[in-house]
Amino acid sequence: MSIEGRGDAIGGRLRLGMVGGGQGAFIGAVHRMAARLDDRWVLVAGALSSDPARARASALELGIAEDRAYASYQDMLAAEAGRPDRIDAVAIVTPNHMHYPVARAALEAGFDVICDKPLTATVAEAEALADLVAASGRLFAVTYNYTGYPLIRQARAMVAAGAIGDIRVVQVEYPQAWLTEPIEQGGQKQADWRTDPARSGAGGCVGDIGTHAYDLARFVSGLEAETILAELTTFVPGRRLDDNVGVLIRYRGGARGMLWASQVAPGNENGLRLRVYGSRGGLEWSQEDPNYLWFTPFGEPKRRITRGGDGAGPEAGRLTRVPFGHPEGYIEGFANIYREIADALAARKSGAAADPAVIFPDVADGLAGVRFVAAAVQSAAAGGTWVPLV
Repeated sequence: MSIEGRGDAIGGRLRLGMVGGGQGAFIGAVHRMAARLDDRWVLVAGALSSDPARARASALELGIAEDRAYASYQDMLAAEAGRPDRIDAVAIVTPNHMHYPVARAALEAGFDVICDKPLTATVAEAEALADLVAASGRLFAVTYNYTGYPLIRQARAMVAAGAIGDIRVVQVEYPQAWLTEPIEQGGQKQADWRTDPARSGAGGCVGDIGTHAYDLARFVSGLEAETILAELTTFVPGRRLDDNVGVLIRYRGGARGMLWASQVAPGNENGLRLRVYGSRGGLEWSQEDPNYLWFTPFGEPKRRITRGGDGAGPEAGRLTRVPFGHPEGYIEGFANIYREIADALAARKSGAAADPAVIFPDVADGLAGVRFVAAAVQSAAAGGTWVPLV
């Protein structure tokens, strides 16, 4: 598919427009750093806040030209659609409740979309968006950034190649401590919207980090969940959404999974950890020590696979920037997603065949995550019953 109505990219780089992520935001800055890292993107336009004055000030601070510092996403999409040097993609880094209206408007205006997770606040919105993506033919990426870590790609490839045999058990956990106290009541910006059902959606911890854990297990194992049983707990008095989650998972084919996510676990920082066990061996990976993957063939000692070192295959190698011993982590994982998206857009723009090695989370992955959150909320509300994922 050709990309119509666009001027030549800036020095071969793609033009990015951003919605959300202005002054005081966290994830917008992460997206901007990630997009810049491989010099594949240039941020040229933005509607960076729902407050027009803050949106303009935020854009000017970032060096965006005055005529592309927009007061609203509607203004940005309308203006950019008519420019010969229009943006190549829209990055959406707003609170969850705005993902759907912005993504829908961007697709309808003919733009490709990069959306932070979760895809939407409801299953109905996610399904409508998936239908719109299919009808539009646009590229749609969801930034489940942990899928961009080199040794997560290594683990996925090893599972697919049968290195651990038939999968039997998948365990994933994601504990944090930052919401142990009711900091949202003091106006802490990140806590405030994440604990507000109107902006976060029906899930709190389960939607914020539980969906990351669920997606990572799904990405590496290649398994699709059939049913789940969930308990969602709110430990902090006065908090309106869950801050601790436990989920049992039954996968198609017979494998079983367990997921724990918590934002009230003192002593933990960002403890995402995945373990996958099969009939012939197991794999273990930790986000806080991401440059090592542990592989244990049954009956043999553990083997450490190092990012960039011996044992790492081409799936990890193509996303590795520096030699082993030089750590790569969170920003680089995010940047790998942006690089994969850039490769996909560049191939489409040139009319070249898509490289099968280029993979990133798409609207189907986003839909799976939203369905997981909805099923977990439903299961917990029913007192912990098995709920199908459809």
